[in-house]
Amino acid sequence: MMRKDIAKLIAGRLSSSTDDLTDLYNKSCSDIGYFYIDDLLPDALAKRLYSCFPDVSTLTLKKTRREFKFVSAQMDNCDSLLEEVLFAFQEREVIDAISLIVGKADIHGDDKLYAGGISMMSDGHYLNPHLDNSHDMERNVWRVFNLLYYVSPKWEFLSGGSLELWPNGVEGESTTIQSKFNRLVVMATSNNSWHSVSPITSDKVRTCISNYYFSPTPIDTRDKFHVTSFRGRPGNSVDDLILRGDALARSFIRTVFHKGLIKPSHFYKKK
Repeated sequence: MMRKDIAKLIAGRLSSSTDDLTDLYNKSCSDIGYFYIDDLLPDALAKRLYSCFPDVSTLTLKKTRREFKFVSAQMDNCDSLLEEVLFAFQEREVIDAISLIVGKADIHGDDKLYAGGISMMSDGHYLNPHLDNSHDMERNVWRVFNLLYYVSPKWEFLSGGSLELWPNGVEGESTTIQSKFNRLVVMATSNNSWHSVSPITSDKVRTCISNYYFSPTPIDTRDKFHVTSFRGRPGNSVDDLILRGDALARSFIRTVFHKGLIKPSHFYKKK
């Protein structure tokens, strides 16, 4: 299947539940706006997609205090179905369907896949609480929505790997959204959208397709530029202190060097 055909399926599924999804998003907007929808694609297609994920040896391992996972944005090294599904989320009809739900018209996808693409996580992997970088790779437009499509069949809640939203920071309560098979989660990204992935407690592999949407205007008019900033999980004061210092240092560097000292590496380098 080609991305335009897949986009029609996604847009149709979203449009069939517009009112319910809009209600869910609006109720969460005072904290971190989000909605999710299950059975996004036909079951057979979603299962086929899962089988297309590559061996982790072909991906980049990120293992730091911030995160522990395998990632890739180089989609032409993957099965073509993975690339077609990923870019289907950037087709205009899908963006329009999501735009209608969230009430924001000036959004667009990112064909460079800056910090997007695919991820694979298994036993012991995690993503600590963090704020995503506020802008695109060139620092021209605002990052406004994070799209996470989960494609691991029979993934159980007790296996971990759930998306955690922290609207009041890591000192407050979190909202947990299970990374259920064939579920799409769309969350707003702003200066307040702290989120994380709970540690994996299974030897199964949690697979995810990630996209970001950008806009000339931020979700919250009070938002300011910020680098990707991590915190330690509740109860881990050592990691928290180190990660907060790391974020402060990188923020200072960006005030001096507008685009940073090191060129970003996680984006689609098209041949």
